[in-house]
Amino acid sequence: MIREELVRRTRQLIDEGDRLVANPSSAALKVWLQLTDELLAAAWGSMDRYHLAWLQVGRPSEAIRGRPMTADEEASYIREVAGAKTAVLRMSVEALTRHGMPFVGETRE
Repeated sequence: MIREELVRRTRQLIDEGDRLVANPSSAALKVWLQLTDELLAAAWGSMDRYHLAWLQVGRPSEAIRGRPMTADEEASYIREVAGAKTAVLRMSVEALTRHGMPFVGETRE
C-alpha cells in the first residue's frame, strides 16, 4: 500500500469514528472496529495480546457485570471505544505525514 492511500483510508476511518461518537451504534461500531483493526495490522503489523491489554481499547472503564447495559450505558461505551480508537488512528496519520515513519505494508509508487 502506498503512503497516500494509507493516509486517505485512515482519515476515512477517523471520520467514521467521529460519526460513531456523535451517533453511537453497536452494529456500526463492530464493523468499524474490524475495518480499523485490518487497516492498522496491514500498515503497522498485528498487535499481540500484551499490546492490546496495555491499550485496553474496547474495554469499558466501568465494568458492567451480570446484566445487560442500558441504552445510555451502551451509548457511553461506544463513544468511549470509538474515541479511543480514533485517537490511535490520528496518531497513525501523524506518524505518516509529519514524521514520515516507514510502515510494514509500504510499497513505492
